[in-house]
Amino acid sequence: MKQKAFQAALPHTIPIAVGFLFLGMSYGFLMRSKGFSVFYPMLMSFFIFAGSMEFVTVNLLLSAFDPLRGFFLALMVNARHLFYGISMLDKYKHMGWKKFYLIFGMCDESFTINCSVTPPPDVDRGWFMFFVTLLNQIYWVSGATLGALLGYVIRFDTRGIEFVMTALFVVMFLNQWEESKDHRPALTGVGCTFACLLIFGSERLILPAMALIILCFTIGRKKEAVK
Repeated sequence: MKQKAFQAALPHTIPIAVGFLFLGMSYGFLMRSKGFSVFYPMLMSFFIFAGSMEFVTVNLLLSAFDPLRGFFLALMVNARHLFYGISMLDKYKHMGWKKFYLIFGMCDESFTINCSVTPPPDVDRGWFMFFVTLLNQIYWVSGATLGALLGYVIRFDTRGIEFVMTALFVVMFLNQWEESKDHRPALTGVGCTFACLLIFGSERLILPAMALIILCFTIGRKKEAVK
């Protein structure tokens, strides 16, 4: 049963492996360039397992100790997982101990596969989702660790390497724009972010921008419910 679930999950995660290994290596290189040992990106990618937040954490570790700011920043950056989690409540029922790991390891890519892909009839859905999540985390941890290790022997100018996450989100934004006919959510996000950039500046825009986006979506959802 487990072997069939693994074999069914593996092909769906191969495209993600390519992206995760590249992004993870970029993250590992970035951590090494800031003076951190290989254990930092390895353990952070294992326990945090939130790519965008891990890149943000690099600067948090190098700045003044401010746990409250770090907490709210992590909450806002990963707030979308709250909505993911709600939509997966029914799918995670009766999963036993696997449910706890599925909750911990849920990322955008794992959510997409587990939510949209129906495993073959002879494959247990719980184990299928477990292996999708596990494989994706293995790819990310491996990439981050490998990048940090290569950072010991490969020397190059790493200025701008943190832009890889910005580039990733731009590509994801363009892909969603092309696939969706309703562009209101995308325009809302861009508008809220631009407004907060003008008001708060580039150093402090993330938290208020995320809060404003969530507020706008909440209001819009209530209006749609009334209709």
